[in-house]
Amino acid sequence: MALLLALLIGVGAPPPVQAMEEPLVMGVFPRRNAKATYRMFSPLASYLETMLKRPVRLETGKDFPTFWKKVEERALDLVHFNQLHYIRAHDKFGYDAILMNEEFGESTLSGSLVVRANSGIRTLDDLRGKTILFGGGRSAMMSFVAPRYLLMQAGLKESDYISKYALNPPNAALSVAHHQAEAAGIGQVVLRLPTVTSRIEPGQLTTLAVGDPLPHLPWAVKSDMPSELQRRIQKLMVDLAGTAAGRKVLASAGLTALLAAEDGDFDPHRKMINAVFDAQ
Repeated sequence: MALLLALLIGVGAPPPVQAMEEPLVMGVFPRRNAKATYRMFSPLASYLETMLKRPVRLETGKDFPTFWKKVEERALDLVHFNQLHYIRAHDKFGYDAILMNEEFGESTLSGSLVVRANSGIRTLDDLRGKTILFGGGRSAMMSFVAPRYLLMQAGLKESDYISKYALNPPNAALSVAHHQAEAAGIGQVVLRLPTVTSRIEPGQLTTLAVGDPLPHLPWAVKSDMPSELQRRIQKLMVDLAGTAAGRKVLASAGLTALLAAEDGDFDPHRKMINAVFDAQ
């Protein structure tokens, strides 16, 4: 696979990877289930292994707590985070943003609250006393923090509704479609993911409220990673959008591009996180 990627992207085949070389561990947060995550991101791991000429091991977690334990242990070298995880990892464990996603041609994300189109719920105030299923738990930026911020802005306190949590954002959306909750807190983009669109009828869910656009999901590296390697990884991933074979790697991961980023790009998220958790 690695040799084929090298030939397609237009570089010569690299020397064989040294069997004893320490692998670069690439972690991807559980935005989707583990099986889908490995399927989608394995081509990217293979590409990096080819171009860096060293083993690259892909890891995820069955849920957010499992994944976060790997971050706490600094077991991951290159990490795809949600924004809240990134900010905490930056502050506590020394990870620095180098990239962010572009999906569907967009480099921003918005949190949202969605309901069944036939539910009769028309305003956020209609959610008083209702069950809201947040996708991914209280550490999910776009599926908990951003929707919670929307509710706060509408004057709803956490005690005004029933909070429940799904394993991931697609599951939250699907659960609402199947009448297991009245509303879901998810990133707006979730309703466009194949894992959701393939399992619900068009128009079955509708967006009740959507927040301001925020810079997309980050990729970060350990701050003590050699700066030359940091720059190499960043360039390799940005360059994917420039070739047909590279775009196939991106498409497998549900991406249209990877864009250079830095820590300061995530200051708007910090403001929202502080508002939500200070209110508790």
